[in-house]
Amino acid sequence: MNRLERLINLVAALLAADRPLTREELFERVPGYEGTTESARRAFERDKEALRAMGVPFTMELIQTRSGDEAPGYRIRREHYELPDPDLEPDELSALHVALATVRLEGTGDDASAIWKLGGDATGDREATARVELPGSEHLAVLFEAATARASVRFGYRGEQREVDPYRVAFRSGRWYLSGHDHSRGAERSFRLDRFDAPPVAGEAGAFQRPSTAPAAPAKPWEMGDEEPIEALVLVDADQAAWVEGEVGPASVRERGPDGSVVVALTVTNRAAFRGFVVSLLERAEVLGPPELRADVVAWLEALAA
Repeated sequence: MNRLERLINLVAALLAADRPLTREELFERVPGYEGTTESARRAFERDKEALRAMGVPFTMELIQTRSGDEAPGYRIRREHYELPDPDLEPDELSALHVALATVRLEGTGDDASAIWKLGGDATGDREATARVELPGSEHLAVLFEAATARASVRFGYRGEQREVDPYRVAFRSGRWYLSGHDHSRGAERSFRLDRFDAPPVAGEAGAFQRPSTAPAAPAKPWEMGDEEPIEALVLVDADQAAWVEGEVGPASVRERGPDGSVVVALTVTNRAAFRGFVVSLLERAEVLGPPELRADVVAWLEALAA
């Protein structure tokens, strides 16, 4: 028996159980753990880690054995494993079908079965449909699950251990970001998933309440960083003012000039992304302050020119 078949059998046994099962009980019920006790134990430990890495909600609870001792028991709760019926309207299901037909997350398999389970029609020539493939990340499954379950996550980031209440996971400018309340900083921060030093580990579900003030929309690229926040003032010429105001929101406008220009205030925690935003406006934007941020942009442009 190969490992994939053993993993499938293990998931089936854990889902079918009406109570947590000890390791020894699983060895009796799941084919593939034959051999010495030590070799079976090592295989089981590897399988546990594999299921958790795949995002399977594999939990351990202490239970009492027949002898009265405590031992770890394992289970997969169906309510955590199965997808609840989202009760989509026909137009919503059609929109989801279009999205799945045009965008695929790197590393995922065929998504036709998802459409079937939701009640859609997955037939047709899908290979002929144009696709955009988003890069994946090994951390996505854990982080999506933690954000949904409101579970805090711990992970290594730039040499530090961080504990974060995950509010959202977003894809911006070719990167995946986690945004949430950083316990060590006492404020909301964003983290690039490809800069994690250690994989995220989720805690107990329901550990925090997402504040009503937390924006539902993803943060802007210049807000998606771990640098100390700084408020940037940017002067934008009249011919780009309407577009910039639509991009950053009218609440960010600090001044309106008689010629139609605007001064916008942006909270910057990612200076590289901020520089990219300003440069995209070419000569139609000028960083007014603060002085250190203006000097940073000027030095960067001079280095490019050199």
